[in-house]
Amino acid sequence: MESTHHQFYELFEQLGLPSSEQEICDFIDRHPLPGDVKITQAPFWTEQQAALLKELLKQDADWAVVVDHLNVALHH
Repeated sequence: MESTHHQFYELFEQLGLPSSEQEICDFIDRHPLPGDVKITQAPFWTEQQAALLKELLKQDADWAVVVDHLNVALHH
């Protein structure tokens, strides 16, 4: 079974967000999360975006790695 490695910008595209490098950096800078807020509970997601993130993490698929990276970035 071959593993697929998704890119950060692809996750932003899946979430319906601008996905250039600068737009991703701007999004992360504008949306810091306190340590006690889970990425899936962040107030800035739409219901659909939060549901997608939950599903990607639940599947523990290749996408989960990218979601984890976003989680770390938003908590810094």
